[in-house]
Order: sequence, then C-alpha cells, then structure tokens
Amino acid sequence: LLFNMLYLFLFIVSILFYVITSSFSLFILFLLLYLCLSFFSHFFFFFKQKTAYEMLRSLVGSEMCIRDRCFGVIVGGGLYVWFDRMHYMLVCGGLALPLYLQPVVAPWITGEAHLPLLERYCFKANLWLAIFGFVGNYWYTHYFYSVLQASYTMPSWDLNGVPIPMFFATHFYFTFYHAASNLVLRKVYTTYVDTCPRALYAVAIVLSFSYTTAFMESLTIAAFPCYNFADTHMAYTLGSAFYGIYFIVSFPMFLRMDEPKPSGTGDIFSWKQAMIEACATSMIVLCLLDFVRIGVTGIDLTMAQSRPCKLDASQTCAPFTGGYC
Repeated sequence: LLFNMLYLFLFIVSILFYVITSSFSLFILFLLLYLCLSFFSHFFFFFKQKTAYEMLRSLVGSEMCIRDRCFGVIVGGGLYVWFDRMHYMLVCGGLALPLYLQPVVAPWITGEAHLPLLERYCFKANLWLAIFGFVGNYWYTHYFYSVLQASYTMPSWDLNGVPIPMFFATHFYFTFYHAASNLVLRKVYTTYVDTCPRALYAVAIVLSFSYTTAFMESLTIAAFPCYNFADTHMAYTLGSAFYGIYFIVSFPMFLRMDEPKPSGTGDIFSWKQAMIEACATSMIVLCLLDFVRIGVTGIDLTMAQSRPCKLDASQTCAPFTGGYC
C-alpha cells in the first residue's frame, strides 16, 4: 500500500509540475517514472488473470484497445482531412459497431454464450455505457461549449448541437476507460484488507485515475484541429478537472454491476437495473457539473441547436474552409 501511495504521489507531482510551470518536459519525465514503477508493480495482475470472470473485463478492454488505436491512426496520420459527413459517421459508427454487436453475435468472446442475451454482462455493460455516453454528449457537451468555449468544427450531422459521430466515438472510448477502471479498482479491493486506509486509497485512485483519463484525452485530441478550445492551457488543467467529474462518479458506479466479493456486493444486475443505475449516474454527474459551473465559474449555460460553423462557414475546420460544417 505504501509503495502504491508513492506511485500515486509521483503521478500527482507530474500533473502539478505541468499545471504550475507549463513545462511539458518535466511532466513527461515524472510521468515516465511513474509508469515504469507502476508497470513493474502490477505486471502480473494485468497480464496473468486468474478466473474466467476476471477475463471478461480484460477482453472487453482488449477489444476496445484495437479500436482506440485505429482512431489514433486516423487523427495522428491526418487522414481526417479527406473526411466529409459520411466519412465521420462511417468511421466512428464502424468502430463502435463491434462493441454493440458482440453481445448478440459473439458472446463467446466474454464467455457468456450459455446465458440469455439480457443476462449477459457484455449486454448490460454496453447498455449502461450507451446511456451514460448519450447523456454525456446530449447534455454535458454544452457545458464544455459554455464553460471552456470548446467547439466541434468538422462536417457532420448533429443532434442537439453535437456531432452524431461523437456519440459513437464516446462509446468505444468509455468502454476502454471503464474496463480499465474496473481492473484497477478490483486490484485495490482484492489486495488490501477492508480498512479505512484502503477506502482512502480507493478514493485517491478514483480521483487520480479520473483526472488522468480526462487529461490524457485532452492532450491526445489536441492534434485534431476540428475540436478546439479558446484557451488550450485552461482546457488541459481546469478542463481536465471538469471532464474528470464524469469519471469520479461513473468509475465506482460502473464497478457495482455484477461485481463479485470482495470488490463488489456479488449482486447480479438485471438489464433494467443497469438502465436505472446508468440514468442515476448521469443525473449525479449533471448536477455536479452544474454546481461547478455556478459555484466556480459563474458562467451562464447556453444551449444552441446549431454549432457556430453551421452559421459561419469560415469557422469550419480546414480543409473545408468556404463550406458549412
């Protein structure tokens, strides 16, 4: 526990160095040190699973990793410059489609072929994440528009002012994030005795992993010029904390579903309960985002049906300047 607290401290220091000094090199140095220590500490846990149940989450995460890398190649290689509305829809929808279909056409991947569809964990997990991701895009995105002055400027069909492909992209990203968070939290709960220090450590893990997830997504998506912020540094620091609110709530809530003891209650959720839990999680996050907006920024929330680039062609990202997004 003490060594893990040290690793966590090193990571937090790396984040603080970047926030305070804006020195990216120092951030990378501390981050690499943290990752090296953490890798050797947890090697056997992540790569030597013990039971079929533990394999279930890791398989979902592995499946997601492949899609995540494909999306990274498209952004990193600049392939998106040739994309129009249909291309974005096909790419994001196509990357999410295997996750949607897996519970129906390939339940053997997660060892659940013997179970009815509605009782399969992979189905309930997809349902939970689909609801949470939908609410996140439909509602939470407008907080980023208002508070952080974020904007999507690529060509796309929209729903409530949000590009529809982002609903699909959120699903495969969130699948990976929550599969990883389950592994990390299970490691904590199954390694240490149920005491107050373990509870505090679990809280610290959730907070740090939430900020890490949000920060690294903000950092990696910076290469995509069709999603930008008025103040990039503020987006990396304050924006990551704002985005991290999603996961502070969702990571422990998602772990509750079908989680065996000692990392869970051992209760098996029905698909209806999974829906209710996802809706409850979404509402908690919405309230927290609004509390932060009112209490910290004081900025009015604006809900617009059309993105600015729908009305002003000059705001559409290159190479589509001259055409409406």
